[in-house]
Amino acid sequence: MDIDEDKIDEAALALMYLTLHDHFRAWKQIDWEVTNRLHEKGLICDPVGKAKSVVLTDEGLKKSEELFYKIFAKN
Repeated sequence: MDIDEDKIDEAALALMYLTLHDHFRAWKQIDWEVTNRLHEKGLICDPVGKAKSVVLTDEGLKKSEELFYKIFAKN
């Protein structure tokens, strides 16, 4: 099966919006490969470290909210 990793990344970023705290931090319960791709895309700060959460960039924060409502909101 050919998997669209961009769609997985978008869904993961949207789910990060659910665990948002301190205005820009999200719990890092997402697969490491996904968080690394989100970091490479400039949507989160470097996920490597002992912290249990990641910091979303300004762009990542905005996009996570947009994707959350696009994917999960009822019309």
